[in-house]
Formats: sequence, C-alpha cells, structure tokens
Amino acid sequence: MHYLITGAGGQLGKEWVLYAGENGLSFSAYTSSRLDITDKSRVVEVLESESPDVVINCAAYTKVDKAESDREKAFSVNEEGVKNLAVFCKNAGIKMVHYSTDYVFPGELADRSKFPDGYPEDAVCKPVNVYGASKRAGEVALEESGCDYLLIRVSWLCGRHGGNFVKTMLRLAKERDEISVVDDQFGSPAFTFDVARKTDALLKQNANGMYHISSSGLISWADYAEQIFLDSGLSTSVKRITTAEFPTEAKRPAYSLLSNKKMESAGIKPLDWKDGLDRLLMQLKEDEN
Repeated sequence: MHYLITGAGGQLGKEWVLYAGENGLSFSAYTSSRLDITDKSRVVEVLESESPDVVINCAAYTKVDKAESDREKAFSVNEEGVKNLAVFCKNAGIKMVHYSTDYVFPGELADRSKFPDGYPEDAVCKPVNVYGASKRAGEVALEESGCDYLLIRVSWLCGRHGGNFVKTMLRLAKERDEISVVDDQFGSPAFTFDVARKTDALLKQNANGMYHISSSGLISWADYAEQIFLDSGLSTSVKRITTAEFPTEAKRPAYSLLSNKKMESAGIKPLDWKDGLDRLLMQLKEDEN
C-alpha cells in the first residue's frame, strides 16, 4: 500500500509524514509548492508518476478571515483542487482521503440542544462564512466525482506543526498576564496525531464515505485556554469575553461539536480532549529541547 500525501508542508500534512515514517508506511509527500492541486496538468503528471494506492489530501486554504476577501482563491484550492484529485482518482481506481471541517455546519447555539452529542455526519450543512462554503463545495465535488473516498471532518485542529490555538496561547502567555478569549463558542479539539492514526485505522478497515474525528467533551475556547495554561504551569489568567467583544472578518459558529458516534461504531474510541492536550503539550516541550 503506497500513500501519496498532498499539502505535506501544512499542519496535518507534516503530521501525516511523521506518522507514515514512524509506522513504516510506503509514502511520497508533496508540499503545495511541489504539487499545486489547482494545477490540473500537474496533478495528472504527479499521480501518474507516483501511481499511489491512496491519496491523502491535506492541501487546503485555511485562512478563515482572509477568505472573506479572497473567495476565488479559497474556492480554487478547496473546491477545484479537490475536484482535480478526485477525478483522477476515479479514473485511476485510487482511493482518496480528504479532510473537511466543522465550519460546513450552521453552528447555531440552538443546535447544542438539537444535537447534544455533536453534529452527525448527515446533519444539514449551511456554512456561515466563505471558508466553510469553500470546504463544503469541496465535499460535494468529492462526492460527485464517483471515486472511492474517505471524507473526514475535523474541528478545532491542533498539532505540533504549523499555527493553531494551543501554540498561539502559549506564545501570548509569554507576553501577557491576562488574555481575552471568547466563552460563547463551543466545540471540541481534534489533534493531528490522533487524526492521522484514526484515519489510517479506517483505511485498514477499508472504510469509505464520511466520518467525523474529534475528541470527547464539550468546551468553550476560554475553557480550552485555561486548561492550556494550567497544564503548562503558567500563571496567565483568562478574561472570558463574548464573540461580540472580539469581532472578526468571518463569522464564527457558536456551536461546532462533531459527533463521534459513527467512529465509535467502527470500533474506534474517541480521545478525551484533556488527554489529547496533555500529549500535544508534551510533544511541544520535546520539540523545544
């Protein structure tokens, strides 16, 4: 089984490269500079040359706020790029893994009582910003391609590589005694090491279709920040604020918990968010030494 990893320079792509190397998997890795998935001819050239059994697409446009003014670029990568890969995979009989986001859902606070265990895979999608709309368009392109696919949605993704909330909080804690964090947006983090491992477990089961990968538990961003500081032995305090007090270019969902029930039905147990955070903080500390 030979894997081809796209977007290998990003947060999840780097994790996949690390996971594949540590577990003795046969793989090739392409950063977005080496393989621009929006370039259809380049996609054909690379995939024909590599002839992989599975394409792991980690390439994505992820700048949520910038996407509001850069809609064309967001859709180019998150929809057209996905379509380029999916069409080739369909024609060549290659399995494709693609990652999407909790932002495809409406994220209304009322959905917290409607879906107390989190949004299930078949919940109605209604993105509230351009980034979410572009990712949903990519999901549709993948589904309509007819290829054998594994579509995985993640939420609040954090890992040892690239930028994310955990690393931002740790950086700001070195500069400030108090940090303002929104306390009215709820969800649960997914950790890159866990996402790679669980994706591979699904592949080994020859699973297809759509799955959610997140950790167990429901928290706000402020809850998350407090735990980061507590576990890191930092004295930085959290000032809990509302979304209205922290305006952003793109609207953020108030509720974005993803259900893990389908994953559990496949025999794969969700990771507790505190356990995931402990492991990530340990990894970050190791990387500093």
